[in-house]
Amino acid sequence: MNARGKFRYTLLLASSLCTAAPSFAAETTETVETRISRLEQELAELKALVQTRPATTGVTNSTTQTATGSKTDSPNPVTLSTTSGAKVQLYGFARFDASYDTNPISPGNIALWALPENGRNDSEWNLTAGATRIGMNISGPDTERMKLTGNIEFDFLTSVSTENNQTPRLRHGYVKAYWPASDFSMLAGQTWDLVSSLIPFVDDPALMWDAGNIGARHPQIRFTKGFATGNNGRLELAVAASRTIGEKNGSLQNDTGKDAAIPSIQGRVAFSKPLIVSNQPATIALSGHYGQEEWDTNSTGNYKTLDSWSCNLELSMPLSEKVLFAGEYFTGSNLDDYLGGIGQGVNSAVATDPREIRAQGGWGALKYTLNPVTSFSFGAGIDDPNDNDLAASVRSRNQTIFANVVTRITPNFILGFQLSDWKTDYKNAAGSDAVRAQSSVTYKF
Repeated sequence: MNARGKFRYTLLLASSLCTAAPSFAAETTETVETRISRLEQELAELKALVQTRPATTGVTNSTTQTATGSKTDSPNPVTLSTTSGAKVQLYGFARFDASYDTNPISPGNIALWALPENGRNDSEWNLTAGATRIGMNISGPDTERMKLTGNIEFDFLTSVSTENNQTPRLRHGYVKAYWPASDFSMLAGQTWDLVSSLIPFVDDPALMWDAGNIGARHPQIRFTKGFATGNNGRLELAVAASRTIGEKNGSLQNDTGKDAAIPSIQGRVAFSKPLIVSNQPATIALSGHYGQEEWDTNSTGNYKTLDSWSCNLELSMPLSEKVLFAGEYFTGSNLDDYLGGIGQGVNSAVATDPREIRAQGGWGALKYTLNPVTSFSFGAGIDDPNDNDLAASVRSRNQTIFANVVTRITPNFILGFQLSDWKTDYKNAAGSDAVRAQSSVTYKF
């Protein structure tokens, strides 16, 4: 206990003794009958006081305070109880991002790739609050054998509205039924893909998409089964059928994925077990997907079926109590729906003969936790489409290197700063380089 805490504890103890002393004296002269009568009267007064207080509509605020006066994360956040018996926990954050780019980076508020320089230096600023997020965790009512949970979450990172009048975007919206006795669950709704499920340690909301990290969010139905293996080990098998979101094919189609005859199938096998650090499990996983897009080649009903697939390797390895390594590798084709191929899935330069674009890449990063409130991270990523599949003057290689620091001024007030270097090559055209300095201010609730 620090000096300030000892002082407050001593003060609290002293005040308690002072206020208790008259009570001890009174007990020597007060009969048992008198005391019981007095306590019953005080209880009745307390009941009357509770009944006259305004209703709280089921909202409870369980934010606690430490001896130093700073707020701590509560194990029981603000919760609403609904008439159905379900509990709804509100959460989210207000976030502001400011970035300076030595050359333009697409799309601006987030970083995906460096735009062509066109022989000139054209630095720019981006300021946005679009990463602000609000969500609800839903739970119950449970049965003896099944637990129900769900999640609804929005942010404002869309391109369909103006910067100061942004439209909400659904990130997650799903229900999950879990049977603990058999370690089996079913999920239905929109959430993260099974493929390449790790998140890089970046401060940019884009998460190194199109620069080595693939995997997005799709509507899906998913089944997951877990198995205990040996000493503290766990094997997890998961499979999902998800919505395929294709491209707009001129005036012929608005969504080539919707026109396909099958949904996309995703799968993942993961094994977790403490290795180097006894209380932190390492995880290795293999994941992949297969789907199709139906590309109409004319307006008379002729079409070509294009495949979308990936094979992915994931590794998360604690190296010490404070150092964590994580990384992914992917290979596949027609990956724009999964934020691979630098946003390019199909080469449709020849309208009657569209072709899938193959790509491979990955990312690796280290995170060092200096103390419970500050961490440092650095890493790199690359996305490399096959040049033989590309038309002229399109993105042929994208890579980035980053370093950042994130610190909690308080548990609710978080600051981040990141430097990243971007290099994007273009087929048969000049490449582009850009350096981005980005900062974030987050108020978490």
